[in-house]
Amino acid sequence: MSYNLLKGKKGIIFGALDEKSIAWITALRCFEEGAQIVLTNAPVALRMGEINKLAETTNSIVIPCDVTSSADVENLISKSIEHFGGQFDFILHSIGMSLNVRKGKSYTEIDYGFNAKTLDISAVSLHRVLATAMKMDALKEWGSVVALTYIAAQRVFPDYNEMADAKALLESIARSFGYHYGIKNKVRVNTVSQSPTRTTAGSGVKGFDGFIDYAEKMSPLGNASAEDCANYIVTLFSDLTKMVTLQNLFHDGGFSSMGVTQGVIEKMG
Repeated sequence: MSYNLLKGKKGIIFGALDEKSIAWITALRCFEEGAQIVLTNAPVALRMGEINKLAETTNSIVIPCDVTSSADVENLISKSIEHFGGQFDFILHSIGMSLNVRKGKSYTEIDYGFNAKTLDISAVSLHRVLATAMKMDALKEWGSVVALTYIAAQRVFPDYNEMADAKALLESIARSFGYHYGIKNKVRVNTVSQSPTRTTAGSGVKGFDGFIDYAEKMSPLGNASAEDCANYIVTLFSDLTKMVTLQNLFHDGGFSSMGVTQGVIEKMG
């Protein structure tokens, strides 16, 4: 069901890889709610994914962007402004990659070169995107930026590895830049801490099925689906949440507030 929450709004969505990705589902929901969209991902991800199918469904264009390249980010923002005919309203940052996880290196034995790339791609990229958008005056007043994160930024999940550090940095950048962008142009910046979700990227983490099963038993409402997350993001892009900023918003069925549940106690017993 559409409520026209984003009628007339325009925005960029980073990270739509395939039909299982939260960014992909969010793009569909934004389109259903009346938004115009630019889709973007790294050139290698574009070759791997099916983003052109999503672009056709949502009447969008696809602009490749390596988020570690300032030139690429400037090109993306410039072409988006040109495509939209001016400023736009929202950005979704749904980007995360760890070479140490891919190579099976444990947290205590990470390759620091890989680690630097992880932090650059998964966290510093948000700063680069926001700094570029601010410099180019790309976002309208009362615009909205959402970045996806995970509770491993606050709590230890051993197999989440260096991505936990990246998410902690991502959340800090969102708060700090959210202050500056709020002062300058009333742009709000938030992170959404989502339940573990069966996406192509998430499934690469060791023990991921265990993450999901444990979180399901620990959450009074169960795990939040990718579809529910997309709906939540739509509300954050809408005018209904224009005074919400600098927040890390848990979208996890109540997991983040739980100590233990009867279901977990019984399983352990």
